[in-house]
Amino acid sequence: MKSSNKKYLISLVIMALVSVAVAVAEAAVPEAAPAAGGFGSGIKYVAAALAVGIACIGGGMAVGKIGAAAMGAMSENAELSGKALPFVGLAEGICLWGFLVALFIILM
Repeated sequence: MKSSNKKYLISLVIMALVSVAVAVAEAAVPEAAPAAGGFGSGIKYVAAALAVGIACIGGGMAVGKIGAAAMGAMSENAELSGKALPFVGLAEGICLWGFLVALFIILM
């Protein structure tokens, strides 16, 4: 397994453990749940944060790889800039989709 895959696996395990810890903490104090809005109202903020965070990390990785390839191609042929740069914009759009998903999670 690559070290980058291990990092992703470790981060997913940590996120799962935090979610379980939040659920256990919510169950341990049942009298505070109705006043705070319950488990569903708190977990939606965690879900929104994960949606934005994972989308931005993925978008950043994509922009890094596409940008490096685009700069390499443009160093050999400057006329390729018009063809390469829109792909960087498409990769940045991933972050916007993550933000929209988070916004819908919070508003619903």
